[in-house]
Amino acid sequence: MLRQVAVKSVLNKTKRRDTWFLDDYTVNPFSGCAFNCLYCYIRGSRYGEHMEEKLSLKSNVLEVLEKQLKLRAKKGQYGFVVVSSATDPYLAAEEDSQVTRHLLELLLHYRFPVHVITKSNRVARDFDILKRIDRESILPADLQPLLSHAALITFSFSTLDDTVGKLFEPGAPSPTLRLQALQETLAAGFHSGVSLMPLIPYVTDTGENLHHLFSTFEATGAKYIFPATLTLFGEGPADSKTLVFRAIEKHYPHLSEKYRKLFAYGGQLPHWYRDAFAAKVKSLSETHGLKNTILEQSGNAQG
Repeated sequence: MLRQVAVKSVLNKTKRRDTWFLDDYTVNPFSGCAFNCLYCYIRGSRYGEHMEEKLSLKSNVLEVLEKQLKLRAKKGQYGFVVVSSATDPYLAAEEDSQVTRHLLELLLHYRFPVHVITKSNRVARDFDILKRIDRESILPADLQPLLSHAALITFSFSTLDDTVGKLFEPGAPSPTLRLQALQETLAAGFHSGVSLMPLIPYVTDTGENLHHLFSTFEATGAKYIFPATLTLFGEGPADSKTLVFRAIEKHYPHLSEKYRKLFAYGGQLPHWYRDAFAAKVKSLSETHGLKNTILEQSGNAQG
């Protein structure tokens, strides 16, 4: 049985809209995550240990969300709602609960634009609602000249190799299924792209792998791509640094010493590494015609 928890608030207003994800609000119907990605930033918090075992459904999420949406809509405070930011909205538990589908129905009713971020192919089930959101929802005023879509769907990848994906994202649908879902999403006419984060140093961010990733997403027709390096969080027995290091030592022992040096002074990669990565992906984005923004027109999308 999926655990259930009651909450007082579910629609979270962000302090500042992210220029990549355009998040004015976030909502997470689940607490915890069964995808169990080793690198997840949540692992640096008290919620990070045994994430799949702590998975729970917010039992009153729809009731609370409707109250919050109604108030925001009454005040004309429309903005993109990211579903989800701290867990995936299309976990296996969604098949029975359908809470994400009902949540989207509420967002449609109150005409809020939506940005779905997922590692799952299950999003295809809700294309009917997302199509209506795309047509009927109200974009925030400052985005109206820059964007013609009110339903955005972004698929998260760290690799296209199913074997590598199973090592670092053991509970998530395979990259192959995700790629097929991206193709279906684009074919259905959605504004859809790729969150290419995090890339795993010396494993999925090599020159050969990056070329394969960008070439594949160009051929697929992705509208945008957001590449990012790995950041490791926490200092506990189940934090992302411990789990990623353990996976490297087991499956890529020849990289263990490199990882110890890379992360010797904290959770971020050194400046020289990040600068080289930024230059490489900028060149690849230009070569393959992949934009690093969701916006269709140039302009300022800060909230």
